[in-house]
Amino acid sequence: MRRLLEYQAERIEMVLASHKVPSHVCGATVTPRFVRFELVPIVGTKVSRIKGLAEEIALSLGIPSCRVFRQGGKINVEIPRETTHTVKLLALCRRLAEIPPCTAVLGLDEEGTPLLLRLPSADVAHVLIAGRTGSGKTELARAMIASLAMYNRLGEVQLVLIDPKGRGFTPFANLPHLLYPMVEDVEGASEVLKRLIVEMEGRDHEKVTQPQVVVFIDELADLMMVGGKKMEHLLTRLLQRGRGAGIHLVACVQKPTVAIIGSLVKSNFPVRIVGSVASPEDAKVASGLAGTGAESLLGRGDFLVIAQGQVMRLQAAHVSGQEIQELTSRLREGGRKSRRWVDEATGTDGRMPLRRLAARLKLVK
Repeated sequence: MRRLLEYQAERIEMVLASHKVPSHVCGATVTPRFVRFELVPIVGTKVSRIKGLAEEIALSLGIPSCRVFRQGGKINVEIPRETTHTVKLLALCRRLAEIPPCTAVLGLDEEGTPLLLRLPSADVAHVLIAGRTGSGKTELARAMIASLAMYNRLGEVQLVLIDPKGRGFTPFANLPHLLYPMVEDVEGASEVLKRLIVEMEGRDHEKVTQPQVVVFIDELADLMMVGGKKMEHLLTRLLQRGRGAGIHLVACVQKPTVAIIGSLVKSNFPVRIVGSVASPEDAKVASGLAGTGAESLLGRGDFLVIAQGQVMRLQAAHVSGQEIQELTSRLREGGRKSRRWVDEATGTDGRMPLRRLAARLKLVK
């Protein structure tokens, strides 16, 4: 591995030097999916010149593509690894003894640290997951649903699943945490959203936020296109006022265009999780930032998390259909049996204090 990294570093430096952009590779970070080389260019070098050589670097290394971006005083070049590793949700959970209420497990960051998302935080509230087919957005949403169900009781978190495609969330159809039966059509989605707005208004009047309600939508753009202005109005109300009532939205979208979801996305999703997208324009709409390079991500769970103006790399956790079915079955049994199975599956016993845990994970809040 060391020889391969040295060879790749030398090739990167050689390509840049041949185009009169001399730079030095000062280090590398190896992750389950990619290797990130850190470049230190000479003073006065334009970042755009190095970005413009991304195709030449990829050609020299014999890879389909590479991602070039600036971070602090260094320029990073990311290239895919020949052999990749899947981040298993249950195996990842074995590294966590306990997590805060209503907190979803996302996966691993570029340093191999578990990355969690605390939905009730004022800086989170609602989440947009964007990415084209094959990016892994539905798999990430599944991991979030499974982790919320594992670590929260029915009186703490209730889930609403809206799946117009009728495929993404089907394994969770019998999950006991569901507030309503899983919704698979626009008419049903409209009715459920109306009920949630009534619930939100009632909670606002009574000043209550429990239990937390998390609404997952597998294809936001499809819902918007078919539901039209009526659907947009319902979603906007929930997005603007839901957090104060303990109602949060996690929406997946395949084509994040301004024409379809621009008005919703602009100010109502503080956290964006962006996978591989078709173009730099789609990346900008989805992330709210220019130059993230999301169009060059590897797909299959490779994401950028944009929160509070910061960009973090994420390899999303995966949970299989069989694991979901077993989880659902055990949780439906209820009581001590379901709690015991979760402890056995994740390898936890709840005795590790949160203070020690905090040193081993990143919590987006």
